[in-house]
Amino acid sequence: MTPLGAKIRQLREERGISLKDMAKALNISSAYLSALEHGRRGKPTGFLLHRMITFFNVIWDEAEEFQRLAEISDPRITIDTAGLLPEATELSNRLATDIGKLDAEDLRALRDELVRRSGKAR
Repeated sequence: MTPLGAKIRQLREERGISLKDMAKALNISSAYLSALEHGRRGKPTGFLLHRMITFFNVIWDEAEEFQRLAEISDPRITIDTAGLLPEATELSNRLATDIGKLDAEDLRALRDELVRRSGKAR
């Protein structure tokens, strides 16, 4: 499941909306919406994302969060390390190989450390 998929499911469940009803309201298939929630589809188009935000009638801050989650929810990414340090290539390859072996706590710790380090002044 992607971060956006988890958010969509959370909002649907909080509001008692079935996947089928939401898909119908957005004029998309239930299969597509399910695949989006489960991370089997990439991020939706900007147009569909806007329709989802409108569908849930979220406030401005929550709409920005929805858009941020969409940006980090591509389940199939490519990392181009050409021209970067050798450590970047090694890290990318190790992550690609071993990410499935990590538990939720380890994944959160790695994510938080990456966010912390990439945000510090260089």
